[in-house]
Amino acid sequence: MKNVGEAPQEELATGERSTRNRVARSILDHGPSTVAELAGRLGLTQAAVRRHLDALVADDVVEAREQRVYGARTRGRPAKVFALTACGRDAFDQSYDKLAADALRWIAERQGGEQAIAAFARARIAAQSGAYREAVESVPADKRTEALAKALTEDGYAATARSAPHPQQGEQLCQHHCPVAHVAEQFPQLCEAETEFFAELLGTHVQRLATIAHGDGVCTTFIPKTSHAPPAARATENTAHASASTAGRNPA
Repeated sequence: MKNVGEAPQEELATGERSTRNRVARSILDHGPSTVAELAGRLGLTQAAVRRHLDALVADDVVEAREQRVYGARTRGRPAKVFALTACGRDAFDQSYDKLAADALRWIAERQGGEQAIAAFARARIAAQSGAYREAVESVPADKRTEALAKALTEDGYAATARSAPHPQQGEQLCQHHCPVAHVAEQFPQLCEAETEFFAELLGTHVQRLATIAHGDGVCTTFIPKTSHAPPAARATENTAHASASTAGRNPA
């Protein structure tokens, strides 16, 4: 990974670059963050964090946003959070986005349009599904979302699982990084196939609330509380539900 927010050598000491990279990496791993959250995670003062954030904003690595609130809003103005820009995400990627997009466009033009892209997206997920199934099926039903998050993190998605905010009953699977986000911007079938797979794997209807490909800071999937029947028991039904949901885009 190249150094983010990098200035000429004479202007920026090695320690400054290292700390700035840590700030950007923390946002990548945990999603849009407040100054206080970054200071707590990194063991820095809030003044130091703000100084590094100012430099990262100036370099178009991060941007300030109003914190998104799910569920009932509390009184007061939402806190300001800092999220990675597309440029900032590129600093962490060594990808072949253009090649992948060109290949998918070629498939769409010559091999059957959007249906061919959807078939490719499902086949791609199926080819990667073994490790995810093993991780999910090896734990108790109430630990499946957490196990899936850990497996996704190992594949570069920086995923976490948490309880959904009240009054929702369930969990949120948050992917703070997406290695294929730039391609998914053009081909939302990649997000849709992933959502279908999560539903089938977890054995319940899921709802995609937000995606990085759509411009959100985090890919967020809502997983409702369920009786946790074996994942295979309702695979066909759940796949249909997932396809009908707002997979790959923000429903708002």
